[in-house]
Amino acid sequence: MSSRPTPIAPLAVAPPRPRVRTVLVVDDSAFMRRVISDVVATASQEFRVVGTARDGLDALRQIHALEPDIVTLDIEMPELDGLQTLGYIMAETPRPVVMLSAAGGAGTADLTIRALELGAVDFVRKPSGPMSLDLFSVSERLVGALRAAACMNLGGVSVLARPRVGSGTRGESNPDAATWAVVIAASTGGPRALSEIVPALPANLGAAVLIVQHMPGGFTQSLAQRLDAMSALRVSEASPDVRIQHNRVYVAPGGFHMRVAQSDEGPRLALDAGPAIWGVRPAADPLFRSAVHAFGSRVVGVVLTGMGRDGAEGLRAVRDAGGQAVVQNQMTSIIYGMPQAALATAGADRVVGLSEVAPVLQELLVAARRAEADANRGCTP
Repeated sequence: MSSRPTPIAPLAVAPPRPRVRTVLVVDDSAFMRRVISDVVATASQEFRVVGTARDGLDALRQIHALEPDIVTLDIEMPELDGLQTLGYIMAETPRPVVMLSAAGGAGTADLTIRALELGAVDFVRKPSGPMSLDLFSVSERLVGALRAAACMNLGGVSVLARPRVGSGTRGESNPDAATWAVVIAASTGGPRALSEIVPALPANLGAAVLIVQHMPGGFTQSLAQRLDAMSALRVSEASPDVRIQHNRVYVAPGGFHMRVAQSDEGPRLALDAGPAIWGVRPAADPLFRSAVHAFGSRVVGVVLTGMGRDGAEGLRAVRDAGGQAVVQNQMTSIIYGMPQAALATAGADRVVGLSEVAPVLQELLVAARRAEADANRGCTP
């Protein structure tokens, strides 16, 4: 009598493990190389330090020999400094680079902003105070920057790009209160994107521009100063209770949410250090919503490159009020998280590449003013 064969249970197949990304740590301090390497080794299993380098020249040799996925790069080094090294990397052997910035004054912040313009994906402040107090925050921030680097779209970084320089007569702010506004949300890759967009806007834009760039305090002032030096529009870091004027650009200060507040003299800037939203402060959603409350349909919302979903709900509020929405496309976004979330939540009137954002903003503002004027005259298309 034949017996039925015992069925064989299928072998359980474990899901594939995510690839561990290799990291080259570059710093002229042996102590800091060890600290950063230890942080990477203990903070996450997603990354592995494959080597260290003591200066820029050593870094370039190690990159060619080890082919790391990501480089952490000190900004201030002897011989070949961080900016020179970054320029070579992005031109000759492009890969994600996270800058390591020492706590310092405006000079360090300026160098950091320049590095982000040249293509660095993000930056992390080095530990500065008592190590036991600093290491946890540095560890968390570094792992976040490495994760952003792992998602970086290198195709969104043109080789040896240089910040655009504004042309034409330097704009003077309109003394009248602004009645139109452009609100912009940006995060990872934002400083580079803003250095392309803001200098390309004309001095007679006819709207106020309000920017939220996810960035800690001490760096947004340098960002504003860099943009101001390159642009026809006046650019400044926002101050509380300042009246919002046409043909001015206001950058939210790191550590503060920026909103538009109503007053008898017109819209004014309001800053607060309330709880972080989506893990960030400043966040764009409060700005977008408050701009809609102050300007109604006379708002153009823009969501640029970045991690997360800040700006998505705010952009929906802009469109619900009859305003216009512009979203950076995937091809030119260094990180597509924020634009993707904005499209899924709010949709957009225009999805464009980075070089098209400034001309599209001008086009939308002109078209919106014309449509409003025609409506006031009782004209129909």
